[in-house]
Amino acid sequence: MARMEGKVALISGAARGQGADEARLFAEEGASVVLGDIIDEQGQQVASEIGESGGNATYVHLDVTNEADWKNAVSTAVTEYGKLDVLVNNAGILIMKGLEETENADWESIQDVNSRGVFLGAKTVVPAMRDAGGGSIVNISSIAGLIGSRYTAYGASKGLVRILSKSIAVEYGPEQIRCNSVHPGIIETDMVEGLIGTGDGRQSMIDRTPLGIIANARDVSLGVLYLASDESRYVTGSELVIDGGITVRR
Repeated sequence: MARMEGKVALISGAARGQGADEARLFAEEGASVVLGDIIDEQGQQVASEIGESGGNATYVHLDVTNEADWKNAVSTAVTEYGKLDVLVNNAGILIMKGLEETENADWESIQDVNSRGVFLGAKTVVPAMRDAGGGSIVNISSIAGLIGSRYTAYGASKGLVRILSKSIAVEYGPEQIRCNSVHPGIIETDMVEGLIGTGDGRQSMIDRTPLGIIANARDVSLGVLYLASDESRYVTGSELVIDGGITVRR
């Protein structure tokens, strides 16, 4: 049996990169997927590709800072597929600035998407998961949510996601709604392309990683799949670190 057979999942930031790969993998494993993003053309294309491959996928416009968009996305999942079992709060932005370079607008922008977006998503899906008899919320954080980084606002936003996930796990565990956070390291996606770089910069990243490689989106998606599936039914309030060993290095 496929690992997500019969599940209905909502994934934010699913038009490209990590979110698109999660959507494809979930569909391959038997889930019906609602993809949300603000990049409508690309999101619709991903949904179409999943459908052409025999999967079930629906695209919705989802600005994660907009509560009405979240309500529409959840309603779409329930209307189209009868329920909602899984939320992956994947959408996020990266601003590569230190403390003194960070403007108020930078701080507000990144907290709005990376923090408030996760809060709104979790808050909105709980009633539908309650109706379904339980569910799994997977919040994509970062290793910057575990250790200090040079990108102050980004790290702060991802640290909030980590603690928020634990609070949700405590509050909704009695209703069989699980919540965990995922903490990727350096992953080759569009969002971190400028961070990885090429040549010496890229090699420096590889040298910092004990496994000596840079991960791809599927490396993270497989971890997200585990937390979304019933294989992790006794796992909640935990951090899944997928970083090649960066955070264990002295």
